[in-house]
Amino acid sequence: MSHQPSTARTVRRFGDSPSRRGSATGANCPDLFEPADGDFAVVGTDRTEELEQVLPADASRADHERIVVITSETLIRARRDIPDA
Repeated sequence: MSHQPSTARTVRRFGDSPSRRGSATGANCPDLFEPADGDFAVVGTDRTEELEQVLPADASRADHERIVVITSETLIRARRDIPDA
């Protein structure tokens, strides 16, 4: 996992904006972005404490990582924008 410098910028959004997905205010909604380094950035609900105890046996997280959840609708709408391998 790479760590973004404070000068990181967003290249593009994957999927529809929160307002296009029905958010009345367009704020505080899950989202997927591509920073300039080509990674994926996720805006979601931090559910680390709830979910870290039920991770698959071969999964783990580092102290600096969080388990973030987005809605299935957010990911499904982003699928069309995510490039193939």
